[in-house]
Amino acid sequence: MSTRSIVPFGPQHPVLPEPIHLDLVLEDEKVVEAVPSIGFVHRGLEKLVEKRDFNDYVYIAERICGICSFMHGMGYCEAAEHIMNVEVPERAKYLRTIWCEMSRIHSHLLWLGLLADAFGFESLFMQSWRLREKILDMFEYSTGGRVIFSVNKIGGQRRDMPDDMIRDFLSIFDGMEQELKTMAATFLEDYAVNTRLRGVGFLTEQQAHDLGAVGPFMRASGIALDTRKKGYAAYPNIEFEPITSTVGDCYARTDVRIHEIFQSIDIIRQAAAKIPQGEVAVPVKGFPNGEYMMRVEQPRGEAVYYLKANGTRFLDRVRVRTPTFANLPGMLETLKGCQLADVPILILTIDPCISCTER
Repeated sequence: MSTRSIVPFGPQHPVLPEPIHLDLVLEDEKVVEAVPSIGFVHRGLEKLVEKRDFNDYVYIAERICGICSFMHGMGYCEAAEHIMNVEVPERAKYLRTIWCEMSRIHSHLLWLGLLADAFGFESLFMQSWRLREKILDMFEYSTGGRVIFSVNKIGGQRRDMPDDMIRDFLSIFDGMEQELKTMAATFLEDYAVNTRLRGVGFLTEQQAHDLGAVGPFMRASGIALDTRKKGYAAYPNIEFEPITSTVGDCYARTDVRIHEIFQSIDIIRQAAAKIPQGEVAVPVKGFPNGEYMMRVEQPRGEAVYYLKANGTRFLDRVRVRTPTFANLPGMLETLKGCQLADVPILILTIDPCISCTER
């Protein structure tokens, strides 16, 4: 008869750069149950809404997470713009779309590198992050920042992208795409990589639905939902369909994210071809009064922003529901029955951002 033991995992772990703690209940090397403990990096960002002007709070919102900083700031701005009935210029909407998809590419490349590192493929890790550096260089060139960009504001964007800059970016993406195809072949076809990903961490479509999974984690289980299709920024004018898989294991989640990188490049090309001339911001007067819930599709999945305003410069409430928080129940489900050696990979499979989760 197997004996049960409890092994603590995290919050510091050599594979996982995220402060999450799990108590793993084991029978020999098999995980029977995982009990999470989160809350190591609570920063009180939502409380700051009582002390920061609603225009200034965009700088707080984009510091919820360094990887998704642009979309956090954009989600907050879009919610405030709906409350104040502000119509953002068309060019600003396309700029938001381009920067959103650049964020998705750099986030997915970061995740692919961490995944490669988790199963010991160091050269693949370096290749993923080498390509990611090109995206960060483009961010630095167009916004002035590599982590926090501060180009979102209520009413539009603080910076424009000249047309020649956009053309330069497109040529960089053309070169990246060929390198990405070579790297993708290693992730999806290499035998050693496949042995660590295929058949590991199954999550069925019904489980993904019942547990409220979002993003690539959900779409890899066969649910074709993508908040971009709801229509914000310039996405109503972009042609694309959610990328899905019906397998629901670690390989499927890798496959979905890799194909989303190529899809993001295509979306950027469409946006560059359709972006109109004009202003990138409109003046905003007065104070917001009302409430609104905004949903955006971050690289990790759907994020929800709820704003409640009272007609003064300080909002009553800002509530953020991040995708990692939504994916934790699904992650715990995939851990049941796995081997101890697969735990780091299965935690990485939701692309966790604990600083997002613990605002």
